[in-house]
Amino acid sequence: MLAELMLPDQSHARKEDWTIFFLHKDPSEEADAADEVEAQKDVKDETVSPGDAPVQEDGGDLDDDGGEGPPLIYVLNLVNTKLDSTFSSSLWVPFLDTHLYLQPLLLLALEEYYKSPVPETLETLYNAVNSMDLSFMPRLSMFERHILLASDTKDMFTEKFEQMIQQRKIEEARNPDLAPDSPSKLGVEATSQKGRYTVPRDTHEFETKVFYNGVPVPIKVPSALVPETVGDFSFIKLIQTFATVHSTSPQPFALHPHLTTNGAYTHPIIVLVNALLTQKRVIFQGHNRPSGEVAEAVLAACALVSGGVLRGFTRHAFPYTDLTKIDDLLNVPGFVAGVTNPTFANHPEWWDLLCDLPTGRMKISTRLETAPVTEGLVYFQQQNPGFALSPTSLGGKEAMSNDPTGDSLFIEGIMRSINSRHGESVIRSRFREYIIKFARMSAAFEETVYGASALYIGASEADAGAHGVSGHGYVWSDDAAKARELGANVWRIEGWRTTRSYYAFIQDLTAAWERRPIRSIDLAHQHDRLRSQKLSHEDSAAIYIAFAESIRTYEEICQLLTVTPGSNAGLFYIGLGLFHPDFKVRVAAVELLERMIEHEAGRSFWAQLSRFAKLAFFRVKKEAEKRSSEDDAGMENGIGLGLDARVRVGNVGRAS
Repeated sequence: MLAELMLPDQSHARKEDWTIFFLHKDPSEEADAADEVEAQKDVKDETVSPGDAPVQEDGGDLDDDGGEGPPLIYVLNLVNTKLDSTFSSSLWVPFLDTHLYLQPLLLLALEEYYKSPVPETLETLYNAVNSMDLSFMPRLSMFERHILLASDTKDMFTEKFEQMIQQRKIEEARNPDLAPDSPSKLGVEATSQKGRYTVPRDTHEFETKVFYNGVPVPIKVPSALVPETVGDFSFIKLIQTFATVHSTSPQPFALHPHLTTNGAYTHPIIVLVNALLTQKRVIFQGHNRPSGEVAEAVLAACALVSGGVLRGFTRHAFPYTDLTKIDDLLNVPGFVAGVTNPTFANHPEWWDLLCDLPTGRMKISTRLETAPVTEGLVYFQQQNPGFALSPTSLGGKEAMSNDPTGDSLFIEGIMRSINSRHGESVIRSRFREYIIKFARMSAAFEETVYGASALYIGASEADAGAHGVSGHGYVWSDDAAKARELGANVWRIEGWRTTRSYYAFIQDLTAAWERRPIRSIDLAHQHDRLRSQKLSHEDSAAIYIAFAESIRTYEEICQLLTVTPGSNAGLFYIGLGLFHPDFKVRVAAVELLERMIEHEAGRSFWAQLSRFAKLAFFRVKKEAEKRSSEDDAGMENGIGLGLDARVRVGNVGRAS
């Protein structure tokens, strides 16, 4: 089986090819190992007092598979064909990591193995990889990872890298033996002076080196990892593969309510997202293409629909497979696989959606069963008798003009960003917001239809009215807009509610809730109210004051910044509080923005605020300082009553 996975179809026709595949561990062996660890832990706990217990740093959520099983082994496989001989050779190395970023090292290792095919060569590679210095790479919290991934700012959290460097300098001062022999052996960039370090040029990637046979191989390790992101792939490449052909020569899809949510001419990328969300069988076919290309498309599709929020896709993904494993493949419900054999296209019973990479076309299987009628569907039919729940009957032009799901508008924005040369991180951030919105709409759907939702943890706390505000969940401009958008999404929401990713998301929400510093206020809900609704002065004042009262610590500010990314207007709506008619609210907005300026990540958000808002900030701050000094002077001179009189006169004048 390994030989077939390591030598893909037509590998002899190419000088080099890459594949990625996953190995599942034996659960029984994992259980035995876990029991042994627990036994050792029990013995250790008997000798450790509660005060000596180590504090576990945040970030363990990425190490938890949520009950799906033991962690996968991610295998990066390089196939290199020697044209001057009658055989081809390949090298495969398993890495227990979700980012496979060691391709340059494997190229050198394979060349070395050709020269010396002995176990010692592989041992040298193993030792080189495991000696990679990551001691200067900070471990980011859940909120910090989300902030970093949603930002293009290259110096985000640079202070954390500086702290790691300062810590190393202190350790070297105490123990000179820790200092490296030469700057070239450091895990980060170094000056010619011994023990001097600099932070990475871009904090999204940690730059290090692996020394293999005396050659320093530069390696870039992502600073922030999210679920379902495996390997090196491009959203832009995947989108352009299918969007270009669709824009120039659109072809209608066979209608299916789970997939064609905008009619027969639903954009193929939306069809792909819908297929993965509703756990359909998806195959990427690349006839006469390198196996690495189909593997990259599979991994990009998994990350696309995950958005760094949902999971359960890569565990049932087969970045490369072939006909010999079709029986095993068909036993997996809702898979996504990459193949190069054209035979798969002739068997629609094997797949629900076929994505053909050479032609840029997608095809819905004629064997795909129709979606069942659900309680949610019946509910919206009863509430909206004349409303088209899913525009599956719409034609091309009618579907484009009628966009109740908002998908057409979303894809248009994505294509504008790609055409404007926006980076990969921008596209990933927008798909992340798209998936978050879908999950929040699903929670609102469940509350509307079933009265409660497992997708919202802590609704009762958010509705208790702490700090003078209440409410939770996604926000629409009015009830009509809510009914229209929920009705348009009813099919795929109901399709998602029975999938693996749905139940895994509930587990993740429960775990994330325990790490939230602010639970009494739904920050996303209140920020959406400022963004989407026309609020009265009193309602908006309550939100600004609640934010100023509840958001003070470092992690609390991080929690707010996760709901105000740059692609969602950043601090724009927070800055609008500087123009509120109530002076107390303007001061509250100033206090909140001052905390942003002092925050490591908040400074970048403040820098992106408009000049107009910054001028208002300094004007309000100066006005507050002036009033404070006048009040102090009035109290010292005993003229407090006169000051109150002036205020009353001013109020009367404004009222008139």
